[in-house]
Amino acid sequence: MFKYLLMCVAPIALLASGGAHSGSTDIIPRAINFLIFAAILYYYIAEPAKQWYLGRKNEIADKLDSIQVKLKESHSKKETALTKVEEAKVNAKALIETAKKEAVLLSEKVSLEADQEITNLEKAFQDRATIERRKMQRVIVSEILDEVFQEGSISLDNNEIVKIVSKKVA
Repeated sequence: MFKYLLMCVAPIALLASGGAHSGSTDIIPRAINFLIFAAILYYYIAEPAKQWYLGRKNEIADKLDSIQVKLKESHSKKETALTKVEEAKVNAKALIETAKKEAVLLSEKVSLEADQEITNLEKAFQDRATIERRKMQRVIVSEILDEVFQEGSISLDNNEIVKIVSKKVA
């Protein structure tokens, strides 16, 4: 780079004329001073400037890479979430079907239990009615026997009493 700068500035320094001064001009020493200054400046600043530029370039590249990694991660998370949503939909449909089946089974179970309860109640009613009939028969037999024995007007032997009682009971 220094060579190119020297080649560009050298013709200007050599071809520059003094103008009104026909004597010596100070353009050449100034040009040489400028070139020395530029060379010193380049010597001290070029390497740190290159390092800063490369560091900045690497920093930007690293940020871009990290952004791309995050983008890929977010895409994979999105895909995972979408698959989970689809699985949840399938599970929800399965749960709905299971709930419907359970509802049908529960209604059948309740219906069977109600039928059994009704049957048990009818049987209990029949048993109770039978017990009440027997009580009534005993009360009637007891009343008839009390009447027969209290009046004393009827004389019956044991066989006749048994026949009467068995007719009333039947």
